[in-house]
Amino acid sequence: MTDAAEELGACVDVWWEAINDFTALLEKVPDDAWDTPTDLAGWDVRAIAAHVAHLESLLAGAEHEEVDIGEAPHARGMMGRFTEQGVVARRDQTPDELINEIRTSAGARHTELLADPPTDPDAPAPGLFGAIGWSTRTLLRNRPLDVWMHEQDLRRALGMPGGIDTPAAAHVVDYLSESLGYVLVRRVKAAPGTTAVLEVEGHPPVAALVNADGRGELLDEVPTDPTVGLRTDRESFIMLAGGRRQPAAGRVELFGDEVLGQRLVQQLAVTP
Repeated sequence: MTDAAEELGACVDVWWEAINDFTALLEKVPDDAWDTPTDLAGWDVRAIAAHVAHLESLLAGAEHEEVDIGEAPHARGMMGRFTEQGVVARRDQTPDELINEIRTSAGARHTELLADPPTDPDAPAPGLFGAIGWSTRTLLRNRPLDVWMHEQDLRRALGMPGGIDTPAAAHVVDYLSESLGYVLVRRVKAAPGTTAVLEVEGHPPVAALVNADGRGELLDEVPTDPTVGLRTDRESFIMLAGGRRQPAAGRVELFGDEVLGQRLVQQLAVTP
């Protein structure tokens, strides 16, 4: 097995575990809690379950259903409206129907991926995902991120903490950490020569530099005296990088340039 095929296979394994964890959590949601609001504007627990069901069904070969989403200011842009259609189309489904759709769709897709494992990370992703320019590698890395982030959305909304020490959690933190250079340049607009270090508990430090061309790049070695640094726990990091809520006071430590560090924290979000 090539290194690329091994990487893709590992992504499939992490996604499958994330799916099982997500549906197991949905089974525990009380009947009167499916309308509980989440950190995501306009989406309650039911909407998040419907969203995951929508995307997993598309990957399993189902057709997207065009529906009128009405007034939905939280559905921004073409992709926002597209995903909202998947949610609205399932508005009348029962919790059991949503859970069963996720399990059936993901199960079919998992069987397919095991029977014919992906080997080319640069091959276009299937269906819609390939049409928007995603490669197979991008899709397989993004699915566990999407599913696990939404599991955490549900856990925060319902007061059911957990799932922070899973392989999917580690995958998401490592994946989002790769955006440090992008955030430093495009969001923080740091000057060339700026270095930043991100330390998330349980993960190797990640360092980035704004190079002389004004581009952000990840560094192989962590500088001992970076311009700015951020130290936090896994849950706090994903809330910031995922654009959710602010962590509790004291859970994010800055070192180096304090002003730049505050800007880094405020601009860390890289997911919608």
